[in-house]
Amino acid sequence: MRIGLAFLVAGYVLSQFYRAFLAVLAPTLGAEIGTTPADLALSSGIWFITFALMQMPVGAALDRIGPRLTVSILLGLGGGGGALVFALAEAPWAIHLAMALIGVGCSPVLMASYYIFARIYSPAVFGTLAGAMIGAGSLGNIAGAAPLAALVAAVGWRPTLLGLTAVTLAVALALAVFVRDPERAKTPEAGTGSVLDLLRIPGLWAILLLMTVAYAPAAAIRGLWAGPYLADVFAADATTIGRVTLVMALAMVAGNFAYGPLDRIFGTRKWVVFWGNALGAVCLAALALWPERGVWTAAALLAGLGLFGSSFPAVMAHARAFFPPHLVGRGVTLVNMFGIGGAGILQFASGQVHRAAAEGAATPEAPFAALFLFFLVPLLAGLALYLFSRDA
Repeated sequence: MRIGLAFLVAGYVLSQFYRAFLAVLAPTLGAEIGTTPADLALSSGIWFITFALMQMPVGAALDRIGPRLTVSILLGLGGGGGALVFALAEAPWAIHLAMALIGVGCSPVLMASYYIFARIYSPAVFGTLAGAMIGAGSLGNIAGAAPLAALVAAVGWRPTLLGLTAVTLAVALALAVFVRDPERAKTPEAGTGSVLDLLRIPGLWAILLLMTVAYAPAAAIRGLWAGPYLADVFAADATTIGRVTLVMALAMVAGNFAYGPLDRIFGTRKWVVFWGNALGAVCLAALALWPERGVWTAAALLAGLGLFGSSFPAVMAHARAFFPPHLVGRGVTLVNMFGIGGAGILQFASGQVHRAAAEGAATPEAPFAALFLFFLVPLLAGLALYLFSRDA
């Protein structure tokens, strides 16, 4: 199982990379195949929406056939196939298709890990394991920043994507060989039940609503908008964009590791999640109010957003406390669907917000101030509703 978990980490590294690499590729794709920031916002949104729509079938597959076949088949066909389509793209529509396929391929990787954690480890350490998994997998977030920029500059983006195709297929094959399915839940209801049973649990609703808006700001800004923001407002080149996004990526890694054990340190999950996201909201508000205060001020605020906005494992651990054993697979994928789906919807809408704000804007930073405000308002609403959640 340890070897299988190691390759699940490798698969999640790829998942984090694929959701974040468009920010660095944006200038190159615009010059070579004519993509615009709105095109890439759509492509990124397609990844998130496809990923989210896959969560319900993935959850059922985890509970019924186990993680080994679920993750290896989808990652190989979707992730490997999508990377190949991306490498061969000649127009924006091909990027959209590629990101849809990659979203399918990445959809089971983290949830397969969480399913294994929930089935074979104590619930008390779920948050720590969940945070460690995301923190380790966030190496992909780092790889999608300065290292990707350097590789693309050295060999070009098409050979880079062809190499990623080979790596994705190799990881999928390793998952098929080394992942072991945990023992099925020993209850009369094992393999039965549905998402409706989960939705009848009152304690989940406020958690789901926060998850819908909490993951989106850091994910969307790191994965797409950081590049255009730095280029348009500060005339940053690819190297500077790579460095700033690397700083933000490292902050997100640190945040995932930090959130994991905090529930046991402070004896609460609810308030760790609340105050962490409140500090993320402060960083977003500062970006909205002062988007032009200097590239390194922007970098510091983006890093703060990445650090405090990495509450995904803590929110997941809060929700996990309410899942019955036979619905663990569908439970973790339900929460993930809200998180990724919310990010996808806001990502789609963010392109339109930027486009509308850019029309007739007096300064280059004005569209991005509107964009940061667009992500801030739902986060504040989600935090207000989360106050009604029950600690666990």
